[in-house]
Amino acid sequence: MFRALVVNKDEAGATHAAVTSLEIGDLPAGDVVVAVDYSTVNYKDGLCLGTGGGLVRSYPHVPGIDFAGTVESSDDARYAPDDKVVLTGWRVGETHWGGYAEKARVKADWLVPLPAGLTTKQAMAIGTAGFTAMLAILALEDHGLKPGNGPVLVTGAAGGVGSVAVALLAAAGYEVAAVTGRPETEGYLRALGASQIVPRETINETVKRPLESETWAGCIDAVGGPMMARVLGQLKYGGSIAAVGLAGGANLPASVVPFLLRGVNILGIDSVLIPYACRVAAWERIARDMPKDRLEAMISLHGLADLPQLGVDILAGKVKGRAVIDVRA
Repeated sequence: MFRALVVNKDEAGATHAAVTSLEIGDLPAGDVVVAVDYSTVNYKDGLCLGTGGGLVRSYPHVPGIDFAGTVESSDDARYAPDDKVVLTGWRVGETHWGGYAEKARVKADWLVPLPAGLTTKQAMAIGTAGFTAMLAILALEDHGLKPGNGPVLVTGAAGGVGSVAVALLAAAGYEVAAVTGRPETEGYLRALGASQIVPRETINETVKRPLESETWAGCIDAVGGPMMARVLGQLKYGGSIAAVGLAGGANLPASVVPFLLRGVNILGIDSVLIPYACRVAAWERIARDMPKDRLEAMISLHGLADLPQLGVDILAGKVKGRAVIDVRA
């Protein structure tokens, strides 16, 4: 027997989440059984812990879109008992049971070996959010971003993706401008490496002019909507936005003028289905570049029983940094 956070839906369509005891036979099909150490809370997890947000296909369901732990058994030659592994994406925690359990059974193709230099706790302090942040940085660098080009804007900077993005960019020598609507997070963001704090209300406005002063060398945007449209007109010539989220809305009320006159780019970042080789490269760069002291400063540690409230909080934008779930607690 092992414990899991299980979400059920009643006849009226309401969902209810509770810590429940399960057996190995309850787990869905897969090649590898992993003893999970840690998971995290991401925006998608908040949806799956509540109404499902259109992501969950059937109930009962175990959410948790990422996890790190130790292989218990494997039918695939790539993994053996005692191997340390990480999983993000592949719709685990959505259409397939996920990491909010002491054990998970998944396809071997979905796993990545835990890179040297990271513990399972640190890997989940990074988690899907930090992995996405690293993919965004790699994409921006592939499109010419270098330290010294000018400040890099990070929107939603106090959230999961933003926190790791600020720390990674600063550690790599970039000048980081962090956007936040929570004044109390300024000290936290500066400790992560932000050199400039941009109040959300100064940039979260409808576009008034298609081109403004060239300000940002690049941007990692977790907000979308009007804010992303505004930033497009503030990018330096040839600059790029790496789009990683839509907390501010899915519509983009923008002009084509910045694309035509400044040659700017929008780079879509998908962390769900990205190929294995790209995953390994991103995790190895994270293990090399992530300042461990700054990572520790982002963490709040929780147990399975805390998840229902954390799901509500993350959807309301009340979670700062990285909420790490010790599934054994």
